[in-house]
Amino acid sequence: MEKYTPPVNPGRIDDTTAELKVGDSTLQLPTGAGASGEKFIDIRALRRETGYIAYDPGLVNTAIAKSEITFVDGGNGVLLHRGYPIEYLARECVFLEVAYLMILGKLPDDEERQRFSQLMNRNSMIHEDMHTFFRNYPEHAHPMAVLSAMVVSLSSFYPEFEKSEEYEPLDITATRLLSKVRTIAAFSYKKSIGEPFVYPSHRYRYCENFLNMMFASPVNDYVVDPVVERVLNLFLILHADHEQNCSTTVVRTVGSSDANLYASIAAGICALWGPLHGGANQAVIEMLQKIHDDGVPIATVIKDAKSKNSRTRLMGFGHRVYKTYDPRAKIAKETCEQLLAHLGVQDDPLLEIALELEDRALADPYFQDRNLYPNVDYYTGIAYRAIGIPPEMYTVMFAIGRLPGWIAHWLEMKSDSDQRLIRPRQIYTGPESADVASRSAV
Repeated sequence: MEKYTPPVNPGRIDDTTAELKVGDSTLQLPTGAGASGEKFIDIRALRRETGYIAYDPGLVNTAIAKSEITFVDGGNGVLLHRGYPIEYLARECVFLEVAYLMILGKLPDDEERQRFSQLMNRNSMIHEDMHTFFRNYPEHAHPMAVLSAMVVSLSSFYPEFEKSEEYEPLDITATRLLSKVRTIAAFSYKKSIGEPFVYPSHRYRYCENFLNMMFASPVNDYVVDPVVERVLNLFLILHADHEQNCSTTVVRTVGSSDANLYASIAAGICALWGPLHGGANQAVIEMLQKIHDDGVPIATVIKDAKSKNSRTRLMGFGHRVYKTYDPRAKIAKETCEQLLAHLGVQDDPLLEIALELEDRALADPYFQDRNLYPNVDYYTGIAYRAIGIPPEMYTVMFAIGRLPGWIAHWLEMKSDSDQRLIRPRQIYTGPESADVASRSAV
């Protein structure tokens, strides 16, 4: 089994420079471009040469790394993983193949695919002592809280990872996490509904195994629908990676302190939990459900969303990067409609609300001018709901899908000679000097 190798095309530094004038001095800053032409200015010498630092809240104009994993062109709605368009991967691959691509840099051949699948099954069990953790969680603990805690606890049950002097081979790092995370996720769901755990089985494929662990029980011989299995594969692929998003940056930040992979991934899971990031898919379905339950006309929803005095927001609309229709959302929408038709769901009120809301929003100049299009979160929740996955598990599904990207970025960060402990600067705005003389003695 191959190991991760560093990037071979990390971008280039041009002969040209950018000039920055500070007072009477002029600083020459190197410029360069990435593999797809995105331009950058190297400001590493800025503070050393001028005493100034860059102020960039949210790091929206700052590249923290060079990466060969994912390319996003938000203006044209393009998403590439290792050069492969997301449309191709969603149509032609299963999730494990994309995970292999993310981590090892290529799509597997038949032999590699079979080997990878076998390793997944071999590493799918979790230590029996971890069941004690599950039993002691409150019955209605959020699955994301359980998932993050259980992932970081893996370092206690498998401490040999931290003792390794070099990167562990793929069958120890990637497969252990990729395989055990779905088991932990399914167990957390079973715990929340008071049902016994269903163990993984060597007879099933990756997504098939997860669905069986979620929905089988001693009184229900659950049979996995191949269409549902395919939909789950596709949705996990759509979430596999998305460049330097919030949670990926957290994984890289924690990893830069030389923390182990489990700790870094657990931190990424916590970041993903936020409603402005991965938690948005749960927020979308809750919004649609509230519109339905309250009988709010779509015209009123649109009006309130545009009002400055209203707290109404259209969840699932808009994206920090995309200024056009999210390419993942197009695939999710088609897939959702096909799934509901397959399952015989003729009139899903939430889908009808979602479709009408999208049509009205896209025809409204307010949303057009602000480039507010549906993102990947908008339709995934409706599909998960049809499968039987509850809203509190939606972000967990996102985390399972994003895991290959997190692992790939962690490995890439570790091999990058330019990377250092991530330690941003700040602009201090507090008092210059506290009046300690006037404070009476205690």
